[in-house]
Amino acid sequence: MTRKLKPRLAPDTSPAKCYNDGPRPMAPAPAVTDLDPAALPLLRTPVPGPASRAWLLRLRAVESANVTAIDEAFPVVWSAARGGAVRDADGNVYVDATGAFGVALLGHGHPEVVAAVQRQAAALLHAMGDVHPAQAKVELLESLQRAAPAGLGSTVLCTGGSEAVEVALKTALLATGKPGVIAFSGAYHGLGHGALDATSRREFRDPFWPQLARNVAWVPFPRADRPPLGVAAHDVAAHVLSRVDELLSDPSAGGVPIGAVLVEPVQGRAGAVVPPEGFLRDLRTLCSDRGVLLIADEIFTGLGRTGALWACDREGVAPDLLCIGKALGGGMPLSACLGRPEVMAAWGPSRGEALHTSTFLGHPVACAAATAALAVVARDGVPAQADVAGRLWLDELRGALGSHRAVRAIRGTGLMMGVELRDCSGQSARTWAWRVVTGALRRGVVVLPAGATGEVVQLTPPVVLTAAQRTVVVAAIAAALDD
Repeated sequence: MTRKLKPRLAPDTSPAKCYNDGPRPMAPAPAVTDLDPAALPLLRTPVPGPASRAWLLRLRAVESANVTAIDEAFPVVWSAARGGAVRDADGNVYVDATGAFGVALLGHGHPEVVAAVQRQAAALLHAMGDVHPAQAKVELLESLQRAAPAGLGSTVLCTGGSEAVEVALKTALLATGKPGVIAFSGAYHGLGHGALDATSRREFRDPFWPQLARNVAWVPFPRADRPPLGVAAHDVAAHVLSRVDELLSDPSAGGVPIGAVLVEPVQGRAGAVVPPEGFLRDLRTLCSDRGVLLIADEIFTGLGRTGALWACDREGVAPDLLCIGKALGGGMPLSACLGRPEVMAAWGPSRGEALHTSTFLGHPVACAAATAALAVVARDGVPAQADVAGRLWLDELRGALGSHRAVRAIRGTGLMMGVELRDCSGQSARTWAWRVVTGALRRGVVVLPAGATGEVVQLTPPVVLTAAQRTVVVAAIAAALDD
């Protein structure tokens, strides 16, 4: 007998209606211009409120069930955002400590980015990126060349981070003739089949295992807080590098010839895991000595989030290929793979059919937004701001949470931080983290879980969050832990 599952949201008992002719009538949302970017939480209803619940019921009816997790406590439906503040469909106001997956580094709806989008949309909404390109595409590529690490002057524009990683992997194969890649435990590079092959988490990989190329050799990411058995904490980086060297020295060790090493300078989805100082620099030297390409996945870390324009800059490292996204578009979907011209030349010239392209390559509105965002990052010294703000965040987090019995570690660099929890009081670390996420939401604060099992509360806030907003976020996490 099949057990009937209880719905997680109350069913819609209103008479059946057809909405094919337009959206379901609902109260108009307040204008976004009346939302203060420095607003503190203001809750008018329980969270989630009735309007969010109504929207979620509609969503459940039309979206594949695997996309959005819905239960009684989560999520809320957003209607507007500015700076560090978000408003939901019920008019509740939250402080966003996630930067919407790290995208809103400059804050939601930065006025200069919005103005660039409006100007470009009014002039040219869409062009033919790899046939008849827009001026906005050329301007962005020039801006990226100026901002890129030394020697990286050739770019392929993409739409999402996973695609940028796949361009890098394709480039590595064309340039070296070797399909193998070294990747690191805990890595997250995206969910397209090529990027998924180098993404560590099994819950993403296992359902599609028969379709994956399996050209990846895995090594541990160096974590001084979790050294391998028999390895001292101060020797972790050397231990990992020796394993990389072993794989590069023996063509058969990884199963296929290896042409590239793919690394996140700071692991994002793993929970803001920072490698030991000097690791990236030594990895760069090792790749150069062995004649393989170093691919830096800076989709999460780039454009200043870690306190430097590129996280690789912190050790003076210039990769052969650089993947960027998230904050690049200022809120518009855009990513890119940048490379050394001699490496990118392996693609050869286009003869009318690009080997890697898409309908929306170099979309003019996204390009205009990114050019504006890059200008703001440079003019306002966003990396330095993130560095200073990150130190204040870590001090406040450690002061408020450091002695809590469920907190294992508080770490990060710049505005990429993680509060790692432990099993405690009969509850798993994952359960603790989810209780913090939902408890903070009830208090008007948006945070997300991260880590291999969801045991980390991750914070990647916009650089524009105020001291008052920061204090509210930390207090909400502390209160949720104490519930």
